[in-house]
Amino acid sequence: MRRRDFIALIGGSAMSWPTKVRAQTSAMPVIGFMNGGGSAEAWRWNAFRQGLRATGYVTDQNVHVEFRWAEGHYDRLPEMAADLVRRQVNVIAATGALPALAAKAATTVIPIVFETASDPVQLGLVDNLNRPGGNITGVTQLNVEIAPKLVELLHELVPTAHVMALLVNPAASVLAESQSRAIQSAANKFGLELHFLNASSEQDFDAVFADVVRLRAGGLVISADPVFTHGIERLAALALRHAVPAIYVYREFAVAGGLISYGSDHSESYRLAGIYTGRILKGERPADLPVQQATKVELYINLKTAATLNIALPLALSGRADELIE
Repeated sequence: MRRRDFIALIGGSAMSWPTKVRAQTSAMPVIGFMNGGGSAEAWRWNAFRQGLRATGYVTDQNVHVEFRWAEGHYDRLPEMAADLVRRQVNVIAATGALPALAAKAATTVIPIVFETASDPVQLGLVDNLNRPGGNITGVTQLNVEIAPKLVELLHELVPTAHVMALLVNPAASVLAESQSRAIQSAANKFGLELHFLNASSEQDFDAVFADVVRLRAGGLVISADPVFTHGIERLAALALRHAVPAIYVYREFAVAGGLISYGSDHSESYRLAGIYTGRILKGERPADLPVQQATKVELYINLKTAATLNIALPLALSGRADELIE
C-alpha cells in the first residue's frame, strides 16, 4: 500500500471538534496508545511508561490509558484512531508510521505524539522537524539511516555469500520502500544479488524460508515491521532451523536465536515519546515541541548461533558488539 493510497483509505475517518467538547468523564486525563503490532511486545509500553513517569504521570493513579493494538492488521488502524477521537482522549500516542498517519487523518484537534522509524517530513506527518506546527510532534529512530549497515554487517559475517534476500511486508509499503532502497543500494555496493521476499502475516513465514533455501541465499535481511517484530521468535527459530544467517533491528531477535541484530535503542525512542506525552498533558503544545531523534544504536550477536552456522566471528566485529549472547 503506497502512502497516497493509505491516506485515501484513512481520509474518510477524519474527525475533529471544538476544544470545549474535550471534557473527560473523569478528572483523570486519558492517553490513547496505538500500535500496529501486538500487546505481547510489552517492552514498548514499559519504555513509554518510564517516560510518562519522568514527567510525574503514573498509570491508573493520575492518568488512564486506552490501548489499541492492530496485531499486524493495518486496515484496523483508521477505526482505532477514530474510536480514540470519539472517546475524546487527551493525547494520542501513535507509535509507528501507519498508526501516526491514521491518527493525523482522524483529528486536527487532539494532540498526537508519534514514534516512528520513518522520516516524518517525507511521510507528511510534519512540515518541519524543528517547528512541527499543528497538533502533532514526536520521536524518530535511525532505522532507515542504518538500513545499509544491516547488509554490511551480514556481509562481514558471511563474506563468501553472493546472494542475499530481503524480507518486506507489502501491506506496509510506506515503511518498506525507503528501507528497501537503502538496502538495495548497499547490496549493489558489495556486488550482492538481492531478492525481495514478501510476508504480510506470520502464516507467510514458512514460505519465505522455503524461498530463501530455493534461492540459495547466503543471508536474510529482515526489514523493520510490526508483523516481523510480533513474530520475532518464530523468525529466529526458522532461521536457525534452515541454517540461514539473518539480521534484524531488535535485540530480541538475537536473544531468541537469530544470528545478529543491529538497530536503534527502541526503548529510548519510546521513553522520549512518553516524556513528550507527559509534557503535553501538563499543557505544552505539540507545535512548540521539536521532533526528537533517538540516536543510540546497538549491536548484538548470538555466539551459539554463529557456532551452529559455522561462522567465524571477526575479532573487529565482536569488539564492536554491545553484547555477545552466549
